[in-house]
Amino acid sequence: MPSQKITFQGHDGDRLAARLDLPEGPVLGHALFAHCFTCGKDIAAAHRIAQSLSIMGIAVLRFDFTGLGSSGGEFANTTFTTNVEDLRLAARWMHDQDMPPDLLIGHSLGGAAILKAARDIPSAKAVATLAAPHDPAHVTNNFSSSLKEIKETGQASVKLGTRSIPITEAFLDDLEGSKLDAALHDLDKALLVLHAPRDQVVGIDNATRIFQAAMHPKSFVSLDQADHLLTRKSDADYAARVIAAWAARYIDLPRPTPPPGAPEGVTRISEADPGGFLQEISVGDRHHLLADEPLAYGGTNRGPSPYGLLAAGLGACTSMTIRMYARRKGWPLEHVAVDVTHDKVHAQDAAPGGKARADHFTRVVRLEGPLSDEQRNRLLEIADKCPVHRTLEGSSTILTSFAD
Repeated sequence: MPSQKITFQGHDGDRLAARLDLPEGPVLGHALFAHCFTCGKDIAAAHRIAQSLSIMGIAVLRFDFTGLGSSGGEFANTTFTTNVEDLRLAARWMHDQDMPPDLLIGHSLGGAAILKAARDIPSAKAVATLAAPHDPAHVTNNFSSSLKEIKETGQASVKLGTRSIPITEAFLDDLEGSKLDAALHDLDKALLVLHAPRDQVVGIDNATRIFQAAMHPKSFVSLDQADHLLTRKSDADYAARVIAAWAARYIDLPRPTPPPGAPEGVTRISEADPGGFLQEISVGDRHHLLADEPLAYGGTNRGPSPYGLLAAGLGACTSMTIRMYARRKGWPLEHVAVDVTHDKVHAQDAAPGGKARADHFTRVVRLEGPLSDEQRNRLLEIADKCPVHRTLEGSSTILTSFAD
């Protein structure tokens, strides 16, 4: 996905480093992402979510809070309240660039911050949180052994992972005074809460309290075995797909004009895992799915193979064609199902004695309803007239070129 490095002014005048991830095609909507406590805009979860949203036409702005990553300023001078203000300024920058955010996403403490800031971002219609605490002060569990020193000296250097972070007493006091219930009650936006039951950093009870405090429309999705940072690629992928699918229900994504002769629009395939074969597929501007290869072929088996998708297209077209014909005839067809399998067989007719192989599709049609034998036989004949069947049996022209 195209990505632009930008900066904007934070709450204290320092320049904050940001990344704007853009769709390959038309930009249909915009999202603002807030990262977890002391993390950064480039964590795996943020990248995967931005990629999935860009596939469906949504541009995503993610940035480093003051004093973190590539942003200016001193982290020691920040508080939860200043993080919330940085989010408001990020949204204002987006608005000034004629890209007001439709969707707000926050991870961990960034989720709490995005909930606090949401009421001041009127363009946003939906908010999604990942592993967010109900009480921002929950973050102090990460450095509980240093709380006494912070209270006594006003500041302490706390090691979180491999990094030493300066935590001040002002930071603690601000966390203690930051409550979310009022912000949740008055959110006035659709809310999606994603949380893992076995999260060892922010317990699942936080998701329960967030969900209970919020008004409808609201949804909860379990992240199952995921850890707090969604470090496993499969967990980040799942969260990204859920957010993308859910957001489409609440965000008005204008349909771009399809190319001449292609009423379904452009089918765009984007590599999702350079180390394997996982692909993100966007059909037009409304439909999204995955393609992959089985484990035995070096894939991760998170989606059907290209041949599986081809078989699905043949089966779906067959079923639709049979239904259309039976409906037009007024025949009592109650249900139709089609099983399709694919294999490679020797192309004896094409090259006698050679080693060439041809594609072989086996199609089994199941018809339910009080149909006569004549009607059933006629519907089986109609199956061969489905457009995809004819395309596979005939010849197609494929033109390939580089993008401009």
